[in-house]
Amino acid sequence: MTYCVGMLLDTGLVFLSDSRTSAGVDHISTFRKTTVLQKPGERVLVLQSAGNLAITQAVVSMLREQIDSPDCKNSLFTCPNLFEAAQCIGEAVREVHRRDSGALKEFGVEFNASLILGGQIRGDVPRLFSIYSAGNFIEATPETTYFQIGESKYGKPIIDRVLRRSSSLNEAAKCALISMDSTIRSNLSVGLPLDLVMIKRDRYETARHMSIDSENEYFRGIRNRWSEALREAFAQLPEPDWMRGPAP
Repeated sequence: MTYCVGMLLDTGLVFLSDSRTSAGVDHISTFRKTTVLQKPGERVLVLQSAGNLAITQAVVSMLREQIDSPDCKNSLFTCPNLFEAAQCIGEAVREVHRRDSGALKEFGVEFNASLILGGQIRGDVPRLFSIYSAGNFIEATPETTYFQIGESKYGKPIIDRVLRRSSSLNEAAKCALISMDSTIRSNLSVGLPLDLVMIKRDRYETARHMSIDSENEYFRGIRNRWSEALREAFAQLPEPDWMRGPAP
């Protein structure tokens, strides 16, 4: 399992993913779930993936081959906008499905792949998409601040309470890291190291792309301070009214 989150803000985008892949307690591996594709000054695209690792790797490899092929006229580096880039990725997902789904079904393996695409192409605004196993997708609207894929339920509450479109990139990154920490604490199939990508609006390149492991001082610090702050806030909450009266 994995956990990825992409956030669309007024000032840019923030992406965070873990890198743990689990096929049972005896088969824990590390594979990056975030792919950055960019032509500085022209476009920057970030693709996050969750689901069957062989399927998502096949999709990413196909997209890279299209970029590298001089004969391919429709790749992520030639699409004029993010909507057509999402269509390109959706078609790659469907092509992998046409090629592999029959064999997977024979072995009882579900075709399971979900992706997040975000970034900015010159002449267009920053955009964010969630792409499903069928190759169809939805786009973030002004009311939608983020998309999650993978093991999302543990990290969702903090994002819903804190994140706004007007949040700064640093605030969003901090929120994403706390969301990831909540997920790591509650699910052993999600783990370090993490990939953090930040994109500033109208810069057309990554502002920051870093790996965060257990030795990262900032991540360790906010994990500990967040736990302490939660305990303090809980202790300050009033007791239930029924605890003040006489016992029945």
